[in-house]
Amino acid sequence: MSDVVIRAEGLGKKYVIGHETNERYTALRDILYNQAGKLIRSARDMAAGRALIAGDQREEFFALKDLNFEIKRGEVVGIIGRNGAGKSTLLKVLSRITEPSEGRLTIEGRVASLLEVGTGFHPELTGRENIYLNGAILGMTRAEIRRKYDEIVDFAGVERFLDTPVKRYSSGMYVRLAFAVAAHLEPEILVVDEVLAVGDAEFQKKCLGKMQDVSKGGRTVLFVSHQLGMVSALCTSGMLLDQGSIIHRGPLADTLNAYQRHRPNGGPPTDWGKNAIARGEPLALLFAQSTKTDGSVETHFDHTDDIEFRIGIGQYAPVSGDVFLTIALQDRYNRRVFTDEFPLRSLLVNQSRGEHRIELNARVPMPLLVGGDYSIILTINSHEGRVFDRQPSALAVTVIDRGSRMAKYESWDNGPLMPPLIWSHA
Repeated sequence: MSDVVIRAEGLGKKYVIGHETNERYTALRDILYNQAGKLIRSARDMAAGRALIAGDQREEFFALKDLNFEIKRGEVVGIIGRNGAGKSTLLKVLSRITEPSEGRLTIEGRVASLLEVGTGFHPELTGRENIYLNGAILGMTRAEIRRKYDEIVDFAGVERFLDTPVKRYSSGMYVRLAFAVAAHLEPEILVVDEVLAVGDAEFQKKCLGKMQDVSKGGRTVLFVSHQLGMVSALCTSGMLLDQGSIIHRGPLADTLNAYQRHRPNGGPPTDWGKNAIARGEPLALLFAQSTKTDGSVETHFDHTDDIEFRIGIGQYAPVSGDVFLTIALQDRYNRRVFTDEFPLRSLLVNQSRGEHRIELNARVPMPLLVGGDYSIILTINSHEGRVFDRQPSALAVTVIDRGSRMAKYESWDNGPLMPPLIWSHA
């Protein structure tokens, strides 16, 4: 039996998108005339699998383009990339929710997927009924589902609400039950999208543990998340997407490094700051990188190596009052480890034409952090509460403990910090 459970060859997904015409006002006679023409064209459009769009202005858009990859049994793959890269579209194709437009996709085994909140469950059915419905969709017998039923209910923690229609569940309750069903009904392939961000830190910890158990049992996990710390905590290999194409496929450490290095024309990212600038904010975050002290880009650090964060800021208009760049480090369970800030006032200009760039470097002296996965939150803000720009998952770094006094402790109960205390005795 082959170890390859998913094989994609020339896989692509194409959408036909429409644009409004420039004509703003239309007379009744024009509407009647146009409708007659649409009736004639509709049969041709439907036969081609296209939806008729007002104004008949169409554009083909490839959400996925010529993807070729293999995923082996037991592999835990983190699929990363910026917004619009095609990550969620790929998961929908792999989950057989969306049919590919071209290429060939071969999947060996049952696939259970947990995508955006609201998919997979029937809102009018109770939690109990949806458990059995999902099991039946996966091809399981009622006896098989009954054998896993108590574990599902215990994991989800929604026993009191099992006979309540899921449409009355909170988003957190919904996700807990949906994940419990998907993970416990023994699919060969488990597909999980960003939806876990809805859960609280304790539930995220349970989910990570369960997905690790699933992979250790020889089953395959595909995981999409913008929280790179969670990806680092769970996955062993990675796939980097950009504009519907695979930029990198390989070990996770290499994929995360490629994610940081992949920039248009080899420079810093250009998609940061667009929202802040569009809102008319005078300040925006432009890029961030984690580097070694020699300036080389890196995401994995030895526990004795200092970590540097290189951060770019753009100023587009004068700013009054005190403004700060705030950096926060959190662990894989989104628990805050530390927060610091840097005053920007002395670096700002009073007359700003075009873009005034500011580049900052923050160094974390080591040894300080226990081995594990961390993510960085960056915010430009004032003490009065104004937020100019924010990147909630700007970077992810991994600290590798190769022999400290705490290396033998794998539990996070000891906390994420390992400051070099100075001991003495009387």
